[in-house]
Amino acid sequence: PNLSFWVQEEGNRPDLLCGRSADYTLEKAHFTVLVCSTIFLGGLLRAFLKNSEVIVLMILSLFGFLIGQLAYSSVQVHQIIYPLLRTPSFSLYCYFSPLIIFMTALDVDFYILKNVFWQVLLTGLISFSTAFIIIGFVVLKFHKDSWDFHSCLLFSMTLGIIDPVHAVNSLKTIGISKVYTDIIRGESMIICGFTSIFFGVLRSNLLSISSFKELHIIIGLGLDIFGSIVCGYWCARIIQFILTDLFSNTLTNIVLCISMVYMTFYIVEFLRMSGMVALVTVGLNLDSLSFKPKIELIIIKFLIMFSYVFQHLIYTFFGIVIGCAEIKYIQFHNIVFMFVLFVTVCFARLVTVVLVSPILKHSSYEYNWRWAVVIAWSGIKGVFSLLLAPDIHNLAEQKVESPQLFILYIQVISLMTMGINSYMMTHSARTLGLCAISLPRQMAMQNAIKHIQEIIQNRITLFKTEKILTNVNWTLVEEKTRIEYIIPFAHTSCDKKAKEECPTDEVLIEEARLHIAIIQMSSFEKQCNDGVLGAEAARTLIGAAKSYCHIQGKFMSIYDVSTYVRAKSWLIKFKRLLILLEYHKDKISPFLYENNKFLTFVYHIVFSEEFEYAGYIIAIIYIYPMIMHLWPMARELNVSALILVNYYFVFLYLLESTLKIIILKRKYFHQHWNTLEFFIVIIGFVDMFCIYFVKLRPDNLVLIQFTVIIGYFRIIRFIPLIKIIIPLLINVVDGQIKKRMSLMYSITKGYVKSQEDTKFLIRQISSRESVNQKLYEILEINKRDAVKELGLIEHEGRDVVIALKTKQAIRNVIAKALKNLTFLWSRGIIDKHEGVEVNKVLLTKIKSLNNFPMAIPPPTPDKYLHNIVWLENKDAFIEFFKDRAKLAYFDYGDIICKEGEMPQGIYLIISGMAILQSSLPTLGIERSLRAQRESTTRFTEYCTSGDIIGELNCLLKREFEYTAICETILQACFISLEDLYEGFDVFWPSLEYKIWLKLALSIAYKYFESSLIDEDLTFQKCVVLNHAYVETLSSYKEVTIDNVNMKFVIVVYGSVIDTKTEMPYLAPCILPKTCEEVQGTSGVSKLLIIQASEPVKNNNTKARGSAHTVLKHPRETITGRETSW
Repeated sequence: PNLSFWVQEEGNRPDLLCGRSADYTLEKAHFTVLVCSTIFLGGLLRAFLKNSEVIVLMILSLFGFLIGQLAYSSVQVHQIIYPLLRTPSFSLYCYFSPLIIFMTALDVDFYILKNVFWQVLLTGLISFSTAFIIIGFVVLKFHKDSWDFHSCLLFSMTLGIIDPVHAVNSLKTIGISKVYTDIIRGESMIICGFTSIFFGVLRSNLLSISSFKELHIIIGLGLDIFGSIVCGYWCARIIQFILTDLFSNTLTNIVLCISMVYMTFYIVEFLRMSGMVALVTVGLNLDSLSFKPKIELIIIKFLIMFSYVFQHLIYTFFGIVIGCAEIKYIQFHNIVFMFVLFVTVCFARLVTVVLVSPILKHSSYEYNWRWAVVIAWSGIKGVFSLLLAPDIHNLAEQKVESPQLFILYIQVISLMTMGINSYMMTHSARTLGLCAISLPRQMAMQNAIKHIQEIIQNRITLFKTEKILTNVNWTLVEEKTRIEYIIPFAHTSCDKKAKEECPTDEVLIEEARLHIAIIQMSSFEKQCNDGVLGAEAARTLIGAAKSYCHIQGKFMSIYDVSTYVRAKSWLIKFKRLLILLEYHKDKISPFLYENNKFLTFVYHIVFSEEFEYAGYIIAIIYIYPMIMHLWPMARELNVSALILVNYYFVFLYLLESTLKIIILKRKYFHQHWNTLEFFIVIIGFVDMFCIYFVKLRPDNLVLIQFTVIIGYFRIIRFIPLIKIIIPLLINVVDGQIKKRMSLMYSITKGYVKSQEDTKFLIRQISSRESVNQKLYEILEINKRDAVKELGLIEHEGRDVVIALKTKQAIRNVIAKALKNLTFLWSRGIIDKHEGVEVNKVLLTKIKSLNNFPMAIPPPTPDKYLHNIVWLENKDAFIEFFKDRAKLAYFDYGDIICKEGEMPQGIYLIISGMAILQSSLPTLGIERSLRAQRESTTRFTEYCTSGDIIGELNCLLKREFEYTAICETILQACFISLEDLYEGFDVFWPSLEYKIWLKLALSIAYKYFESSLIDEDLTFQKCVVLNHAYVETLSSYKEVTIDNVNMKFVIVVYGSVIDTKTEMPYLAPCILPKTCEEVQGTSGVSKLLIIQASEPVKNNNTKARGSAHTVLKHPRETITGRETSW
């Protein structure tokens, strides 16, 4: 192993860089002081020079150089840096590089890199080759006499490395798209990986380039690349498993993450592969979903902190090493050579960009000459070049007198490129308009700022009503909270400015499409963090969204994201094949042979399990004779024994087939496996006769060849063993089909939720109404397609969907319990120790859901009555309708109900899916009053298991406003209109009221979910605790609205008018706070009133009385059915 930075010839003691050996006792504590001082100085400089990292590194390099010069002339200083000088250069590489490369790879978006993988790979190889050739040529010309050929090649290879950290840091600060920074980082990581592999192969070959052979290079590169990738992938899976553990805390996650990074690097290097490539693979395979919520940000902060500390130490340490050299080696021509190297590095990068531009133009992302100019300045060198610089001397065949020059050149070039190239990158990007924000983007940002300002103003208005804040200077508050945000880089590029003066709807829709993709990805991640969506499903959705995001005009649909059809098809076909091959016994009644004792005896033998297993044992025993038959030497020594054994086994197969034929007769050949056994017997007899004829005519060459070929057919005697594993394979395939179906259902459900989340934010994306309408239609169509897919999946795998829904319900209940526990804990009601113990119990229950069964048998039809929410799972209600409910069956394409027909009853869907088609729902409003809302498109909705058709129409005894058509075979529980109204009479008035409450809640959430997102309006709470209730208004009936005690008043059916302003309000709508009294204007109107969580007492007696009438006795306002409609 290396004992110092520079390895000398074998048998000589390595010399120290400062030219003298230590004749004193080493005290390592001094070096620790140096390390701490460097870290402190670096942190202090970063605090004062926030945006000048290159200046910080330059000062630290000069600081190290001065310490090295002092060490050269002072024993006391030499004693401090002595541990550094005795540290092997490869050790420093192993200390510092793993964490930096892992942090870089973790910051790269895997899906972006996957879309342009081949372009980035070719770019990296071309960049490495171009820099290697051009820099190597220049170095050979300038250092032909002092450096050998191997040193020049290793130096050019090291200087060709692009630093993945500093190459994009300057671009990230000016808002450049992550796509282009990830492309540059991907290229630099490929160069780093390839260089580390090459240096690793050199180290493993006894530090000698001359010992290389072509075979060594090919095997070494293949093992390093593919072996390292495989190791990195499995290490990423292990890290992901550890970091997603529910019982681990933040500190444990940080320690485990960092330690696993180093463990991965050291284990892979120990196996003679590339730890650098392995860590790149680990970082690319981890994403935000690989960590517990909010842990990723903390881990990244720690990685950034360590990265900066390591860079400060590296530049200081190598400055010390340079300073330990004699000044006579640093002359004027060395300074000139540094500038020549800088120009060469920039020229090599320019040539690379010219060569790779045709490749990058074929990428999925926009690439033009402006980006080529910016990328031409991205060849920034950094810590990875420095860490490999000492190996130039160590691995070279001839040692030079001044090895410090290798480090000096690379360190100076890295500082020059960090300063000059970084400035030129940002300057070019700004000058060429790559940082410019397009006009549609500016409009979107202004719209968002306007929305934030409205929220602030609404909050101020709400605060003004609180008595405790009456003395506040609200003018000053409004002045200080007013947002005056100047959009950075708001100018547009010159060639596009005229075009973007007034963007068309298509341009705004394209900008909104990118926003929608971001909103959807945020929704997927939030659903995963909340436990609603599995990590694999969320990762699939996010990956699909990123893959389709760059396609202009493409809104991701459920058909785009799904690979389900292809995966499902081959699995089902394979299962059908296995079922076809599965062995089934043909059962025959034993009474047919009761008069014949022999046949009865044979019958019991053939249909016994012992007989079946005896056939398997015969096939297994024959394995050894078959091996001897295939082995030429063993076959020649045991010819007679093998012939006799063959006769014996053919007789056993014959006996087995004969017994089956005696019992089964013609049915024997109905089973494929029986036909195979019969064929084995026939081949066995042909084999025996061939051997017999060969003995008679040993000189017949054709007969001998035919006998040898027939002998190899004995292998088919092992095929019946497959019967044993077929049932196991069927179970495995069935499990995979259910797993895939469960995953697809989760993916589709998560997609539907993201579409709903996006629809609520459309008005914040764009302020143009025509754009909003088009976006809404696109999202609605995509949602309908996804709901249809949900119904088809549920119809195909009811047991899988039931298991998934049950598991999700358990998860939601436990999550609610955890939320309540956190609230009690924060209020001090539960002690800390007690809270920790209860938290462990709940987390254990969540963790146990990992072993939840993949499928649960569907309940019987009568059990589905318990799922009707307005029956409240009460025995009296269920027993009443259980005796009256009937099962109804519909085939594909059957019409359940037609638009314009009178309802016959309600249908509770048990299995299958139906599609509802109609114009837009009227909700009790004349279509003439909705002229402005009319649309030429038909309204479409899908109903699946658990949904009810016809509730509203039965309540009102009015015609259907939609046509329900079966999309699959459908089974439903039918409750007739007469039985339903009989139930209303028996359970008057609660049952009818509960149906209205359920419908009102569903209508409110359907249209106003964004406003009600903070309200806990479950049906049970509304019934028991009266959080919300339904108020009935007939024509000309008035109701007073108490805005203090009523948080929301929503018109869910019919229409009302403000008695003061005579402003009409049509369902569905939320009444404004300015509305004090409303009057019904339609035949029947329904208001959903959501009460404030803490009603405020009002001194106004009249108002209190009016509120009391509504709040205290909401159900008393329901009059008889005959007066309601």
